[in-house]
Amino acid sequence: MNPASSARLALAVLLSFVLTLPGTAQDESVNPGINDSFQDPKPTEYVERFEKEGREVYDNRELIVEKLGLEPGMAVADVGAGTGLFTRLIAARVGPSGRVYAVDIAKAFVDHTVMSSHARGLKNVEGVVCAPDDVKLPPGSVDLVFLCDTYHHFATPYRTMASIAKALKPGGRVAMIDFERIEGKSSDWILDHVRAGKEVFREEIEASGFEFVEELDLFEENYFLVFRKR
Repeated sequence: MNPASSARLALAVLLSFVLTLPGTAQDESVNPGINDSFQDPKPTEYVERFEKEGREVYDNRELIVEKLGLEPGMAVADVGAGTGLFTRLIAARVGPSGRVYAVDIAKAFVDHTVMSSHARGLKNVEGVVCAPDDVKLPPGSVDLVFLCDTYHHFATPYRTMASIAKALKPGGRVAMIDFERIEGKSSDWILDHVRAGKEVFREEIEASGFEFVEELDLFEENYFLVFRKR
């Protein structure tokens, strides 16, 4: 086993132990205030920010959805659904026999996403207002959880990922897109807004009961990782 693998295994063991201890720092936010702006968002304002040319994930939205491996009848959770951009694209792919949960901590976003989906004839979309540390999905209910520029908003990532693991069916996947955070390369906004880089987030997810599957090389500003529930 190489040094990097040994270090990752040691971290996973340590974090697994920490997660079993009540009253630990796992109950505390790793990034206090990260979600303050989403207490009462105005969806129309965020549509202008999120659904516009020049935003990397928007420009590559069709390619992203293609890479998710969606099939008719699948159940998918779009966690951190925001304005519903990917919720609607995913709902069209899984078809009427499938189901898409639009999950967000902001009820205004959830209501907007469900309304805009149903207005387009996508009746297979269901809204879920989640808690900061729990996605509030039924156990074993989804085949895939999609996280787009969302993971860095998890205030208590291990608790949230535990709820995602619980919601996934056996062998279910997590597809996670987030910002590259590299000193001297990433923008000041990313360096200030995103608490850690890809390696840290990957280690946290693996320590939460997931195995790394692959990284898809699609972006410059973002990265795309796929995990499978152990």
